[in-house]
Amino acid sequence: MKKKKLVLEKPLTRSRLHEEIVSIIQKQIMSGAIVPGGKLPTEREMAETFDVNRATVREALRKLENLDLIEIRHGDGLYVKNYLESGNFDLIKAALHNNGSGEILINILDARRYIVPQIAYIAAEQRMPEDIDELKTVVFDTDLDMLEKDIRVHQLIARSTHNLLCTIGLNFFNQIFRDYGHLYFDDRRNAERSNIFHHDIYEAIKNQKPDDARRIMREVLIYAEEAVKRELPNATKG
Repeated sequence: MKKKKLVLEKPLTRSRLHEEIVSIIQKQIMSGAIVPGGKLPTEREMAETFDVNRATVREALRKLENLDLIEIRHGDGLYVKNYLESGNFDLIKAALHNNGSGEILINILDARRYIVPQIAYIAAEQRMPEDIDELKTVVFDTDLDMLEKDIRVHQLIARSTHNLLCTIGLNFFNQIFRDYGHLYFDDRRNAERSNIFHHDIYEAIKNQKPDDARRIMREVLIYAEEAVKRELPNATKG
């Protein structure tokens, strides 16, 4: 099989070389420039292309393998996997940090709008008294800044489902929101809107009203999504 030539558009900055190599190869795979099943150049050829030592290339390849973007067949070569079939949350995070267009962030916001309201629904059904005590403390008695408070509220809602997948899945969204939450909370009006949301969702979950909890969560996520989308053009310039 003919090996795919990697495209190096500009010299590496030589700060975190293996991460730059990962980013270059990842973009070419996810853009379709390198198709699934394609064979990558050898480790030695990559070292020559990127003008780095082979240890740096090996570190990049380990990361790409962990992201399920490539398969290392010892004695045979390096093959591209179909990330649509093998990709995981780590790949989404890596792609987000390597993509300045905002498209992936919008994809994440869209998915959150469908998934997280259902987590709130389950939380209202399954919450225990101790869950309500913790949520009440965060909503009414903490001095956290609004971004950290909002993340904590969402964490406690997910934990109230007593479903590990809901809890870990919500952690993924919170990790992204921690990096991009300033696009929302830099506007004081949005912080005020979230404060209202915290009180409303607390009451719905406390009173075990799952339909209300799902509606309240969906409404605030739609509001937040629209606010972030308005800020994205400025946030992704350059």
